[in-house]
Amino acid sequence: MNIFVASLDYGVKSHQLQELFEQYGEVASCKVVTDRDTGRSKGFGFVEMAQHEDGARAINELNESSFGGRTIFVKEAEDRRR
Repeated sequence: MNIFVASLDYGVKSHQLQELFEQYGEVASCKVVTDRDTGRSKGFGFVEMAQHEDGARAINELNESSFGGRTIFVKEAEDRRR
């Protein structure tokens, strides 16, 4: 399951986001999106959970929770239109 995480503090790194989601199950991949020119976080990221059930539980429990001093928004990622 691919999960979209928004409203991240700009100081949050991918490994910190991964550690948060590992509490709910196996994380297949995790990426905080950064600006390609500056390397600065864009304040959102994606987490891929190995098991759909673990991802659904993480979404339910983490959406609108506090992480890194900010309220994060967590939902299933939508397919990107090209």
